[in-house]
Amino acid sequence: MNKAARTRQYIIEQVAPIFNKQGYAGTALSDIEIATGLTKGAIYGNFGNKDGLAIACFEYNIRPLQKGLIRALASPGTCVDKLKASINFYRTHFEEVAQSGGCPLMNTSVEADDTLPFLKKRVQESVLSWQGDISALLTNGQQAREIKNEINVRQYSVSIIAMIEGGILLAKAMDEANYFYKVLDTIEWTIERDLKISK
Repeated sequence: MNKAARTRQYIIEQVAPIFNKQGYAGTALSDIEIATGLTKGAIYGNFGNKDGLAIACFEYNIRPLQKGLIRALASPGTCVDKLKASINFYRTHFEEVAQSGGCPLMNTSVEADDTLPFLKKRVQESVLSWQGDISALLTNGQQAREIKNEINVRQYSVSIIAMIEGGILLAKAMDEANYFYKVLDTIEWTIERDLKISK
């Protein structure tokens, strides 16, 4: 990694947590300068402007969640086992996510909805990728006779994502992780009742 790439990575690592906690509008240039110890010219010289930095920080913030989910979905076992592993990933990492300011996908989605189209586009791409991963897993489960054929794959994929993100929202709003864990319990119950073929 050359010096320019190292500087760029350093800026992202220092600023990404601030964006996730304070949001795009709530993060001033002075916050970024203090966090990095660099001037405006040095910061924006690497990203063009605040928008470019915000995109890079969003991608940095969401990458650990994406990698964790990919690992869970690739874990050993049946498709049902893999789906439960992805739910368990959130269960075991919730405190870490909460301490870092919450789910970057949800945080960015709420702020970018009507005001930051360049970030909203990244959020949409991330949701579609996540939805695609779950849909593919459910479809594979149907083909393997582990998941009921009559279920609507897209409906359940979207619902699982909505329940996870909604659970995080409630837990953060109420300062009580149990709200989220109860939602995860409901998802697991739904998998057993509505999706899994009983043998």
